[in-house]
Amino acid sequence: MIGRGSFSSPSEAAGAAVEEHCLRLIELAGPACVAIKPQLACFERLGWPGWRALGTVCSAAREAGLLVLVDGKRGDVPVSARAYGQAMVGETPTPRGPVRGLDADAFTANPLLGADSLEPLVAAAEAADAGVFALVRTSNPGAADIQDLDTPDGPVHERLAALVDSFSDRLAGSDGRLSGMGAVVGATAPERIDRLRSLMPRAMMLIPGVGAQGGRPEDLGAAFVPGRAGALVAASRSIAGADDPGEAAEELRDSLWRVSG
Repeated sequence: MIGRGSFSSPSEAAGAAVEEHCLRLIELAGPACVAIKPQLACFERLGWPGWRALGTVCSAAREAGLLVLVDGKRGDVPVSARAYGQAMVGETPTPRGPVRGLDADAFTANPLLGADSLEPLVAAAEAADAGVFALVRTSNPGAADIQDLDTPDGPVHERLAALVDSFSDRLAGSDGRLSGMGAVVGATAPERIDRLRSLMPRAMMLIPGVGAQGGRPEDLGAAFVPGRAGALVAASRSIAGADDPGEAAEELRDSLWRVSG
């Protein structure tokens, strides 16, 4: 337990506590997982101690053999998108030498500014042999407000799916069956998954919403049509808040193993 008197500011104490919490989860639940998905906002809000904790947590995950999928949902005009790409998976040149970013294996992106905003992020991932998961149909209740709106070419989420698919060749795997150009598709609208899989046959799907948000593993079979590597299912509160995070992670892993066929 970290004592309050050990730090010079609340932000340092909070950063250390978050770091300790995450390292414990990696130790307990990590053996049943393939990746961690740190939510950047939870670290950024703590200032520089939060960023320091994030770096330590990412390093610990790599040492444990886990992938690092950074969840920041970045998206901006191209010049800023390039900076985000450097921060997530690349490096920034300076007069004193290059400054490395987070060195993530993949990151989430917001494609709603269009293809030109996504291009620099994909380019950064391509250079780093990393992945990008673009928002397509998210798990929150308000997703329907925008993402399900009809257009002459189908709902907005289908237009986003087509955008994802258009980048698939850029991040295609060695056998061409799957691409690191992935999509965030929520488990809370499982009726959308089959159609979205047909529109993005090579995209890896990142599926949030299982557990606390009500999504069920048994409804996700269509996501795994390309094989067991076709989807990553993210669970946060249902594992982190469990009495035994390791057991909760194992139960979810076993459920998904059966569904993924």
